[in-house]
Amino acid sequence: MILTHVERFRRFIPLATLVVLVLIVGTNSPAFLRIDTLVTLATDTATLFILAAGITFVVILGGIDLSGQSVASLASIAVASTALSLGHASIPFAIGIGVVFGLLNGLVHVYFRLPSFIATLAIGSVAASAALLVSGMQRVPFPPELRETTFFWLVGATGPIPNQILVGLAVLIFSVFLERYTLFGHWSRAIGSGEPAALVAGVPVNRVKITAMAVSGGMAGLAGTVLGARFASGSPTLANEFLLPSIAAIVVGGTAITGGRGSVVYTMIGALIISVVRFGMTFMNVDILAQQIVFGVLIIVAAAATIDRSKLPIVK
Repeated sequence: MILTHVERFRRFIPLATLVVLVLIVGTNSPAFLRIDTLVTLATDTATLFILAAGITFVVILGGIDLSGQSVASLASIAVASTALSLGHASIPFAIGIGVVFGLLNGLVHVYFRLPSFIATLAIGSVAASAALLVSGMQRVPFPPELRETTFFWLVGATGPIPNQILVGLAVLIFSVFLERYTLFGHWSRAIGSGEPAALVAGVPVNRVKITAMAVSGGMAGLAGTVLGARFASGSPTLANEFLLPSIAAIVVGGTAITGGRGSVVYTMIGALIISVVRFGMTFMNVDILAQQIVFGVLIIVAAAATIDRSKLPIVK
């Protein structure tokens, strides 16, 4: 019963943290609470959340995906390079590239029996090199008017609501469906809670791991597509600052880095916390170079609070 109450209390910590941060920043800088500022914050959060949502499925398994930012940058180049020739088809093409790299992550992790952080770091390096080669190590622009035609549903607006927010909500709904209403979601949590027990229970562990990596890669591809559409260009470094904040969003949201516990909904809250911290430091005139320090500290604190030490009798 005590553990149940502790678990319930822990679930409210990310939301309470978000509310407290908003109040602190809003009290010090009232302009932060203006509707247009909050809409801008939500718009900027959408891309971060899309990338973090995919990685969340891998973390729930007890793994990690470090290739997200490289795959997103490559996807931005893919969509920018093909926007004129393929039109709307450039969007699924770029997302498909993300899925392919996600599958490569999963196959290398499962069949070469490499830790996920090594497999995804290596495949991420391949994606980063591919992005440099394809782009010629420079920005790849496309005609800005395509933002209002081909990519309107990504970076336009529906009434007062930017479509990036709607895309983020669509990703949230899709991810919650995968997590709560499919065998993949149930199996993922079972594997994260205890892989040997999941194997004995007949869970297809390898297939689930590969699927989770593919989902993560696809989300990275979508994030890169949104970034490319937003800036009317692709770049081999476009998503370079997204990996640490996305992992911070996951662990700050309460997903245990050791797997078995967490939710994409909590990742969304975590992404909002990261954005509030980022915006708050800007409004409070904190040096922008301090952001990575803050994110690093957040990851340490959040991971220490959520990690299941029973799965790590020896920390290496």
